[in-house]
Amino acid sequence: MAVYHPYARELGDFLRARRGRLRPQDVGLEPGPRRKVAGLRREEVALLAGLSTDYYQRMEQGREVRPSDEVLDAIASALDLGDEERRHLFTLARAARRPAAVRTRRAPERVPDSTRRLLHVMSTPAVVLGRHLDVLAWNTLAEALLGDPAPLPPGRRNMLIVLFEDPGARARCPDWETTALQYIGMLRAAVATDPTHPRATAIIGELSIRSADFRRLWARHEVRETVHGTKLFRHPQVGEIILDWDVYPLPGNPGPVLLVYTAEPGTADDERIRLLASLHATRVAQQVQAERPWLPDVVRREGLEPRTR
Repeated sequence: MAVYHPYARELGDFLRARRGRLRPQDVGLEPGPRRKVAGLRREEVALLAGLSTDYYQRMEQGREVRPSDEVLDAIASALDLGDEERRHLFTLARAARRPAAVRTRRAPERVPDSTRRLLHVMSTPAVVLGRHLDVLAWNTLAEALLGDPAPLPPGRRNMLIVLFEDPGARARCPDWETTALQYIGMLRAAVATDPTHPRATAIIGELSIRSADFRRLWARHEVRETVHGTKLFRHPQVGEIILDWDVYPLPGNPGPVLLVYTAEPGTADDERIRLLASLHATRVAQQVQAERPWLPDVVRREGLEPRTR
């Protein structure tokens, strides 16, 4: 009876996805008549990599195999993998060499108090994300830009879940599919380090059931370890804002990361962020006044009532 290793299954899925995106002419082969598959056949990849078809088929099927680094190099070249994809392939394959019985230590994700204080004093939108894109902490400017996560149950405070299930998130994101692929690629990188993590399993399972878009994009096996970029937002109050974003690791291995959005000082985008901050502060002060009229006027006016996250 075949033994299936969780990393070997993930490796097989990745190889099938990458094989399916290549055409014979992409790698110098003649297509030939009456092809039944859109991508390369298994035997074609095996030929290009100098492997037996049976061995390569066992890899795709997630059966117990332990390919050497030389074999992985050959497969990466045959499938024309990019740098990030090649690293992903090696991560999965090397993990598959370990006994399946090895237990992974999973420490709870925590946000240091010093990081929460840093969020409070930052004058730009910022959030702390867990390894599976759970929103662990945020500041008021992130709340103004992205929406307030506080009303959501903790298990729903996730960038991917919100992006796929909240119509408002789609409305704020003109380049929605590009953003979705970035988030999916980040989750895929986390899965590569621990494919049986219960949080990853829960997120992927739920979105696979509820979203056809997620199923379509997840099946592409995109891998992205992006740590910076540029994103366009469409905000109902201040219009379109283009912001740079960067990811900074926090203590822990692997630990949460700080995601920060910034605009070039003096630009129209910087002015829109300042306007958004002012509008949000006014709205919060009005809510406090309506909900808690007994607070001192100065507290309501300055929005000084402490808010916990």
